[in-house]
Amino acid sequence: MGDYVVVLEAPIIVRDVETSEDAINVAVSKVAKALNKEKLDFVRVELGYSQCPVCGNPFESAFVIGSVGLVGIYLSLKVFNAQSVEHAERIAKAVVGKALKKVPLKVFEIKEIENGSEGEGLHFGGSEA
Repeated sequence: MGDYVVVLEAPIIVRDVETSEDAINVAVSKVAKALNKEKLDFVRVELGYSQCPVCGNPFESAFVIGSVGLVGIYLSLKVFNAQSVEHAERIAKAVVGKALKKVPLKVFEIKEIENGSEGEGLHFGGSEA
């Protein structure tokens, strides 16, 4: 059994925004509200970053065309007692997926937690997700 930090990437579409700053604020608020509704306050919500194909520098993943925005969001959570990396991924996607229905979730990163650093997160000790 292992403990992992799982970072999921989610594309969030927002409407009636004028700037990328507005899109970011609305997207983060929308995601936080959905997570809080499902009592998933242990999931950390952060703005995603993309890499410029020309210069390679990172930039905020927020794009506005017309009045519709697309914002990349990172969702981080700790999963305890998972049987493997793949199991931790399935657990994280299942838990976050309940709150963000119809939002495709992709694993951005999974890291094993060393020394059993306990803290807030999802403790798994039952049947497979």
